[in-house]
Amino acid sequence: MTGNRIRTNPDESQYRLILTIVNRGFADEVMDAARDAGAHGGTVLYARGSGVHEMQKFFGITIEPEKEVVLILVDVESRDQIMKAICKGAGLNTEGRGMSFTLPVDDVMGIVHLMKGADATEPP
Repeated sequence: MTGNRIRTNPDESQYRLILTIVNRGFADEVMDAARDAGAHGGTVLYARGSGVHEMQKFFGITIEPEKEVVLILVDVESRDQIMKAICKGAGLNTEGRGMSFTLPVDDVMGIVHLMKGADATEPP
């Protein structure tokens, strides 16, 4: 397998994964806000919520609304700007609307468009 790979110490990672969980139908708002703030794209996964705000009764049956999880890989320098845009664009300051958080990324492959000029190495 060939390709560029960036491996870093998690404390020194130059990339972050922004995870945003919203009610179904709001992933487009998340992606639009992220793109406007400089994100290159993302991935939407479908999920089911089970928190206190998600449980609703319908004819005596508990319904857990469907969720969308938006994954966006960003460089560490643009993380705050993109997260703030997502929070504003998707209305995450409204109770029960969703949440967003980041995780450090310590190993990346396949993001050639983001790695231009980076010190990328071939995989072992």
